[in-house]
Amino acid sequence: MISRKFFSLLICFAILAQSAFAFETDQYNLSPVPLADIGDEVSEYAEQNIKEAIEKVNAKIAKSQACLEKQAGKNNCDSDAEERAKLNELRAENTIIKEVFKPLGGGIPPYTNSGTWMEKHKFRNEPARFRTSFKKSIYYTAPVNYLTISDTVRLYGIEFGTDKIAHIFQQGFTYYKSFQKNRAKGLSEKEAVKKAVNWGKFTENTYYGMLVGGVYSNADLVANFAGMKFYENLTHEIKIGNETKPPILILKNGFWAFNENINVRDAILKPFITKHLNEAYNPSVYFNVFSFRNIIRRNVRRQACPQWKANFPNLTQSDFKAETDSLNLWNGEDYGANLSKKRITIAETCF
Repeated sequence: MISRKFFSLLICFAILAQSAFAFETDQYNLSPVPLADIGDEVSEYAEQNIKEAIEKVNAKIAKSQACLEKQAGKNNCDSDAEERAKLNELRAENTIIKEVFKPLGGGIPPYTNSGTWMEKHKFRNEPARFRTSFKKSIYYTAPVNYLTISDTVRLYGIEFGTDKIAHIFQQGFTYYKSFQKNRAKGLSEKEAVKKAVNWGKFTENTYYGMLVGGVYSNADLVANFAGMKFYENLTHEIKIGNETKPPILILKNGFWAFNENINVRDAILKPFITKHLNEAYNPSVYFNVFSFRNIIRRNVRRQACPQWKANFPNLTQSDFKAETDSLNLWNGEDYGANLSKKRITIAETCF
């Protein structure tokens, strides 16, 4: 028999774990007024942080270069061999990528600098955020989930939870490191991507999802995947569907710089913001302990469905189904979606 004290401790741990790791969101409930599009402002924030990362690394490059050219005092320099080694390291792709990660994805997981900024920044245009009330939320019978719910925001015409920005910059970096490590081991690009995706699927089945909140979020996995692509694109050309994206950063005369051949503001974040991030269009899978999934479905049908029918009167069940089905892959790539028929889709719940 499990003692009452042990059981109480177990419940407390579950609540703490939920608060620490599971950030939920609710795009089923629509904002009563149109949200301002803050895409450019968020990209501006990311660009500024990348610029500062470049300046930090370049300052170190300049110092080591000055040492080798005997323009710095002896006390501030190491041996020529050590300074050359420093320069090689500072000009390595991983160095600048790590420096970009710090201001954007840094923090104690799952809290990130960018996530905190998204939640607290006063945006130029309002309303910039929407959070449905507790009584109207799909988590009305799951107050612990509601305690960690993220606001809905609108970037480049797409509405999604602010937690997805944190996923892009933090878990996306973990994906990128996994990808790089496995490429270094000799795995093909496809195999290395699959390794990263499998890690994400594991986290959604355990401590980032099902284990603590009862939610396997396909949208979270998309954000992770897009984040991996973002970090790769910092220094490498990548393909998104049929489009080739040049690297965002290049080495120019030994110093890091933005690629002059791209529109930096548009290149940083916009290509990675898609409808996949919206948890109504790209629904999660919920466990059904204590009928949790059934309750979520009932809440969506009662509260959210009338909103969707009123806001999109010309869209049919087939239209919504086609929209959700189109999000099973990310530009033709497998991001680890759970395509269970038990997903709570607008098509099957509202019609």
